[in-house]
Amino acid sequence: MIFLIITALIVAVSVLLLSPQPEKDGAQLLDDYFPIWKVEKDCILAKNGDVTACFRLQLPEIFSLSSKEYTALHQSWIKALQLLPAGAVMHKQDWFRDAVYRGQRPGSDLAAYDFIKESTERFFNERPYLDHECLVFITLPPTAATGGSVAGSAAPARSAAANLIKKSVLNGHQVSEHEAAKNYQLLEETLSKFSGVLSDSGLLELQRLRSDDITGREHSAGILEQYLFLLEKELGEAGGFPTQLRDIVMKPTWQVGSLYPALFTLSDAGHLPATCGPRTNYQPYATDRTRFSVGFAAPLGLLLQVPHLYSQYIKIQDTPQALKRLEAKRKRLRSLSAYSRENSISGRAVSDYLNEAIAENRKPVSAHFNLLTWAPDQKSQKINRGRIITAISQIGAVPYEEKVTAPAIWWAGIAGNALALPENECFDSFLEQASCFLNMESVYRSSKSSFGIRLGDRLSGLPVQVDISDEPMKKGVITNRNKIVVGGSGSGKSMFMNHLLHSYVGGGAHCIVVDVGHSYEGLCRLLKGYYFTYSHERPIAFNPFYVPGYDKGGEGASSHGPYLDTEKKESIKTLLVALWKQGDESFRRSEYVAISSALSGYYAYLDKMNPEGEADIFPCFDSFYEYLESVFVEVLQADGVKDRDFDIHNFLYVLRPYYKGGEFDYLLNARENLDLMQQPFIVFELDNIKDHPILFPVITLIIMEMFISKMRKLKGIRKVIVIEEAWKAIARSGMAEFMKYLYKTVRKYYGEAVTVTQEIDDIISSPIIKEAIINNADCKILLDMKKFQNKFESIQHVMGMTDKGRDLVLSINKANDPTKKYREVYIELGGQLMKVYRFEPSPEQYYAYSTEQTDKLLVEQYTARYGGDIEKGLAALVKDRLMDKSDK
Repeated sequence: MIFLIITALIVAVSVLLLSPQPEKDGAQLLDDYFPIWKVEKDCILAKNGDVTACFRLQLPEIFSLSSKEYTALHQSWIKALQLLPAGAVMHKQDWFRDAVYRGQRPGSDLAAYDFIKESTERFFNERPYLDHECLVFITLPPTAATGGSVAGSAAPARSAAANLIKKSVLNGHQVSEHEAAKNYQLLEETLSKFSGVLSDSGLLELQRLRSDDITGREHSAGILEQYLFLLEKELGEAGGFPTQLRDIVMKPTWQVGSLYPALFTLSDAGHLPATCGPRTNYQPYATDRTRFSVGFAAPLGLLLQVPHLYSQYIKIQDTPQALKRLEAKRKRLRSLSAYSRENSISGRAVSDYLNEAIAENRKPVSAHFNLLTWAPDQKSQKINRGRIITAISQIGAVPYEEKVTAPAIWWAGIAGNALALPENECFDSFLEQASCFLNMESVYRSSKSSFGIRLGDRLSGLPVQVDISDEPMKKGVITNRNKIVVGGSGSGKSMFMNHLLHSYVGGGAHCIVVDVGHSYEGLCRLLKGYYFTYSHERPIAFNPFYVPGYDKGGEGASSHGPYLDTEKKESIKTLLVALWKQGDESFRRSEYVAISSALSGYYAYLDKMNPEGEADIFPCFDSFYEYLESVFVEVLQADGVKDRDFDIHNFLYVLRPYYKGGEFDYLLNARENLDLMQQPFIVFELDNIKDHPILFPVITLIIMEMFISKMRKLKGIRKVIVIEEAWKAIARSGMAEFMKYLYKTVRKYYGEAVTVTQEIDDIISSPIIKEAIINNADCKILLDMKKFQNKFESIQHVMGMTDKGRDLVLSINKANDPTKKYREVYIELGGQLMKVYRFEPSPEQYYAYSTEQTDKLLVEQYTARYGGDIEKGLAALVKDRLMDKSDK
């Protein structure tokens, strides 16, 4: 109890500034002024017999709920509060503290992708944001268990002074052990029902606070000390209670240590808004066609970007007694109505209240709401006051700064002391209306999964970890990891996809990209991946016949096991058949057997000709073609195979263009970038050949077969294939059925298929997109769509989006911070979880991912300046750019 003794002493000293001074010859115990007796069984026991249980409440993330969800959440609060007995108080504290993001530096053993990670941590380091913590206190007076008043004791103080200046709140009466036990039992039963209703909503999570959370630990302040001294949650290893205690002075200026507090209240019925509801419109994100919902009290919560504490009190009244009291008040006002028009108006208001209570069976409550803000100096406090006045005005209320009774209201905010709130600072209401003033939202939260991508929240850009694959799969939100990414030109689609793939490779995934716009060249260089592209000087080249390790006596050599596995053999056969036969030509079983026999014989021939694993005959299409001409023809003749069963001469003639000296002799005879199976990042840039009638189908087939080989062979490794705008050309080349197969099968092999497109008409009209992709992609990612808001209904229908998703998508980039360079992105998982995030790249990320020609040229110049080291080039480029800005 050392903490409570120290706290009581410090507070009592400060309280004496307001209290009557003791007589010179009298003695006065300082801790008599502190209302808390002790903390026991994870409950706060007050000196007047009140018992309080404390919860930490996890609220839904801001900008993530629809109108219907706000209504459902509001109803959950009403149902939970109705379970509290008469006299109980629900005291909710929403703390909003200034905080900064602390970047983490990677270890010394940096991999290629850690350069970007380190630059991002440095970029976001000390990014300011508003941290949120929600606490809920349920307080029961000793009369709650007995159903009456405590014999011989006075009711808790309800004057403006409350128990702030009272030496003793019990007037000599002690609560018996029997009464305390009965009250504790009632509290536990009430809490079980209360927390169960809120948890069953699926939108809230409650965590019961333990004694250490209330009183504090070695390096962290408890909730009592946090409130009294306006402390942060963590004191740090260098912290300690003696250095954190602060003087509390009320006169002539209210100060807590070096902080200047100010208190605004919503306690007068005349100051309240004319109407209230579970939600309200947030105009910055709304459009002419859509409404964007936030909680009714959101302007008093996260949208109020100053450090503050929003306290909400709802006391459950005894319905018969409350109605009897108000009936007496109505009669009194009616009798005095002749002397004042105000009495007449007030009488009618009370009469309306009584009529509604009886007719609608409403639950009468008394409520109080206040905003406490603080600042290190008077100038900053003046700014805070102005913002709070604006926030209160936004909900239609009249701002009122409390001066005289501020100490009593603040004192009642101590956890467990809610019943000390002055009665004249509360207003009569119904549970339905009072619940509208509860703060319903919290900050964005990071995923607990170690895998994912880094994005930011919409308000401050605070980095959060977002898992859009594994975690939602485990929770049953999605049934596959496939994704479709849609964004118009200039929406930041390529920048986002570079970031996603960079994060995936950093998480150990193997990624294959089929692109037609040179969007991943910088990323591929940064990750030291393979970049396949076509030009006349350097045409695109593959080698499907190569087996890794063969030319070095490795695992591919015959002395180390089977040279050609079934998977590899089948993929080569499929390729050869595609090169030989047109889509409308028949393919006989005998031809299939002959090609299979040719491949087996070819690799046996390589074994024979290279007995020590030395690559005298390099495995490629050229050597395979020569084997067919010289050896396999003789094998067929020896076996008596007729031309009608397998026409070897026709086969060789059709494949002749791919042999050396032929038109496409480069295509299947590559001598570099051969180990595709073990390379985690591969880009196939097909922009120059997407309309080529021969090359594009062949290359597409090679890519698909290679990915399927990875998909089936790489056990326990995430496989990702990204098809950018190339999907249109792929569909035209007869690969539509293959894409359907891929999207339906990839999930079984720990894989993901991602399609990226910017043509909205393609989404609406293409059956391939609709049947093969959208129906099998549980993750939908959309970027800026405001160019298409007038025809978004058709997109919404095809994408299977709800109205909530539509409202979120059309809010993208509508109210961005002009001081920051970022784009927003909408992510939907399984039609259940929908949210908009920021993607704000660091300068190094921006230049590494940028598709702007001027930026790419700069990166190339700086990379060449540092001997081809792109990391050093990017670091120098960013440094020079920052220096240029500082000079300006």
